[in-house]
Amino acid sequence: MDNMQEEVVLVNERDEVLGRMEKLEAHRQGLLHRAFSVFIFHSNGSLMLQRRSSTKYHSGGLWTNTCCGHQRPEEVIGDAAARRLWEEMRIDPELIPRFTFTYRAELDGGLVEHEIDHVYFGTYDGGADPDPFEADAWRYVRPADIDTELEAHPQRYTVWFRLCWNEVKQHLAPIDRSLHP
Repeated sequence: MDNMQEEVVLVNERDEVLGRMEKLEAHRQGLLHRAFSVFIFHSNGSLMLQRRSSTKYHSGGLWTNTCCGHQRPEEVIGDAAARRLWEEMRIDPELIPRFTFTYRAELDGGLVEHEIDHVYFGTYDGGADPDPFEADAWRYVRPADIDTELEAHPQRYTVWFRLCWNEVKQHLAPIDRSLHP
């Protein structure tokens, strides 16, 4: 299915389903919809980042978390996260739901991301084979190095990654304190 023809799940502030809408139109209107973000960590604590393909309709060429996307109307959100992780990066580790946050951000081209974002963590020690239409590069980066890069060059990262990174780090502590260098 062409990503531009996919539908998203429209929700209210309590994450209750209101309906569905074509994805690009939901982003044009800035309507609140359900999304997910996946953060895959190496057992050494490094996070697998991807650089979004420059051909993406927004945020192309920017670094971001391992994978993100939208639940289809007929999917369970966790299944959608696993599906997109496989489609984008060709990896399939177990995913664990960690937290949810809501954000609204204006993007280039008059688009608006207004999402309730369900965040999943996973552990994987291998490499990735990204779909070149989704991501054109990937790398593992230590959390402290991400902090340094975000401080020096925030414009190199997607807006949703910048907005949730501090909360991601807070949710790492209960898993493994060694992930905080």
